[in-house]
Amino acid sequence: MSIEYRKRSAVLTGTCTVDEADELLEWLIDHPRASLNLGACDHFHAAILQMILAGRIKISKPPAEPTLRMALGLADTT
Repeated sequence: MSIEYRKRSAVLTGTCTVDEADELLEWLIDHPRASLNLGACDHFHAAILQMILAGRIKISKPPAEPTLRMALGLADTT
């Protein structure tokens, strides 16, 4: 499992697959004020990206991976 669920946040590490998307969605529904720590996430399935964007989920730590930052609209524009 590459998602660690904490009291107020979920920490995604490595590669997060489509198999983890349903569980993450359920957890986010149960924790509407939760945030996601993506600092150690290298890749996540498009279903997880859609969930983050559609749900406007708070990102407590953005991913270091430039492609993920860009997909989330967090890319530096300078």
